[in-house]
Amino acid sequence: MSEENITRLKLDDKEFILIGTAHVSKNSAEQVKEVVDSENPDAICIELDEQRYQSIVEENKWRDTDIFKVIKEKKATLLLMNLAISSFQNRMAKQFDINPGQEMIQGIKSAEETGADLVLADRNIQTTFSRIWGGIGLKGKATLLMQIIGSIFSKESITEEELEKMKNQDTINTILNEFTESFPKLKTPLIDERDQYLAQKIKDAPGKKIVAVLGAAHVPGITKEIKKDHDLKRLTEIPPKSKVPKIIGWSIPILIIALIAYTFISNPSAGYQQTLSWILWNGSFSALGVLIALGHPLTILTAFVAAPISSLNPLIAAGWFAGIVQAYIRRPSVRDFEKLSEDVFSIKGFWHNNVTRILLIVVLANLGSSLGTFIGGADVIRLFFENI
Repeated sequence: MSEENITRLKLDDKEFILIGTAHVSKNSAEQVKEVVDSENPDAICIELDEQRYQSIVEENKWRDTDIFKVIKEKKATLLLMNLAISSFQNRMAKQFDINPGQEMIQGIKSAEETGADLVLADRNIQTTFSRIWGGIGLKGKATLLMQIIGSIFSKESITEEELEKMKNQDTINTILNEFTESFPKLKTPLIDERDQYLAQKIKDAPGKKIVAVLGAAHVPGITKEIKKDHDLKRLTEIPPKSKVPKIIGWSIPILIIALIAYTFISNPSAGYQQTLSWILWNGSFSALGVLIALGHPLTILTAFVAAPISSLNPLIAAGWFAGIVQAYIRRPSVRDFEKLSEDVFSIKGFWHNNVTRILLIVVLANLGSSLGTFIGGADVIRLFFENI
């Protein structure tokens, strides 16, 4: 058995065998089987969380997705990110005619065949994204969204040599590589914290001999971190939201309402102009976002009506209303969910699928409303100073 990509560690009375894999490599899956068969471990740790594990073992996972719940729980952007990662893996796997995550699937099968305990060792992907999302600011969020959407539509193929190089990168890290260069602080939640979480879960695995199936990028960090003790509760905490966005979020509508009210009292005609400007800028840009996403005419109208109101209340968003209306009118079918992995390969498919179209409507309607708020707010202020 080849020892390539295998790291052996001993800690107290436990032996750890770390297999560094590429997530779209046939050789990685074969090596996992060989190692497990020869070592007969007590436990097998795999770099999956519960959510990604269920998506592998439950073929009908997408059929149970409640799109209304996704929108109401403000998870449309998160689902879009998950689809981007899935699309990135599937595109490479399709190019080389292999199944994405095959080495993790083999780890699951080997655990079933040998009776070893299966340990889901990775941190919840939503927690990772939440910790990333909270540390990049408004500009960073916009950049991240553009990069993720760009990765979905990328037509670039990779060589076998480049595929092998990817053994040194995690799938999420690969997609966000350029982004982490622009935002170095993201290395902590994206790589360092996950190394610590994975190391602790592997160390806590039952038995004396543990095999861990990991993206090769994590092996050096885990080798170092497994010698330390880590607080899993701390690593899974969602960081408290900064009060600054909330203060700004409420200050803008209060200012807008105050300016319009004052202008109405002193000059009703100018106050009417301010109100009209606010409605048109907010409604038009939000409606334009829905139009770009090819939303239903009633959904476009919903965005136009909701945006000027929702922009005055940070607790609600125009995209939610537009997304829910679109979901009622063009409710995704089982076929839409089943075809997600194929449809996200192309721009046409992404816009055609009712699931991704709803996600686009939510995101683009909100972006349009945000843009309209700044432009409309500036116009309200301009009219105020012209008429005082």
